[in-house]
Amino acid sequence: MIKFKYVILYVEEVEKSMNFYKNTFDTEIKFITPAKDYGELLTGETTISFASISLASSNLKKGFLTSKSEVQPFGIELGFTTDDVETLAEKAVKNGAVLYENITVKPWGQKTAYIKDLDNYLVEICTEIS
Repeated sequence: MIKFKYVILYVEEVEKSMNFYKNTFDTEIKFITPAKDYGELLTGETTISFASISLASSNLKKGFLTSKSEVQPFGIELGFTTDDVETLAEKAVKNGAVLYENITVKPWGQKTAYIKDLDNYLVEICTEIS
């Protein structure tokens, strides 16, 4: 059996990044290593994990692109659903995110907003597709 289990974001400060998600999206911290170089949030079936740039570098000898705040975000996003996109987007910005795309309603009725988190990762805040 194959199961999609986690997404790992490579970040400068694991604890700070985890606390942004905890405080913004009401997730709980599953654990963080004593060295604070890796941690996981409880987010349902699929976990959002965080690894420090230095830990990721030790695992990936060929290197990788880091997420830089002065450039556009990567072409990938995390998605969180809510009944109140406006309030959650405001909460995210208050917690340090940057509003990347204003709230819009898609032709199929879904309301969406896009933010960049503390590490420049793209996050979609949206209603469920009905």
